Amino acid sequence: MKTLLLFVATAFFEIVGCYLPWLWLRKDGSAWLLLPAAVALAAFVWLLSLHPTASGRVYAAYGGVYVAVALLWLWRVDGLAPSRWDLLGAALCLGGMAVIMFAPRTGGAG
Repeated sequence: MKTLLLFVATAFFEIVGCYLPWLWLRKDGSAWLLLPAAVALAAFVWLLSLHPTASGRVYAAYGGVYVAVALLWLWRVDGLAPSRWDLLGAALCLGGMAVIMFAPRTGGAG
């Protein structure tokens, strides 16, 4: 559960760090949005460094959580309800994350 919560927090800060410059560039937002965006991206990098191992396996699993958090953002921030296909895709991504992160491993790179 700790790993999943860390993935969710990491994804949230990555999305915020990218969304604020998007608002500035595409929606005529203030350039001041870049300051909290930089803070959010710094938090994203810091959170990414807290994951159990900084390996391709962790980054691949994080990608599955990112997809689900991005769809939650679509719904709560952009005001667009995810379709059933979006939800199915997110469920598949989360299932993939669980397989990658929680599969039994023996010794070495297994």
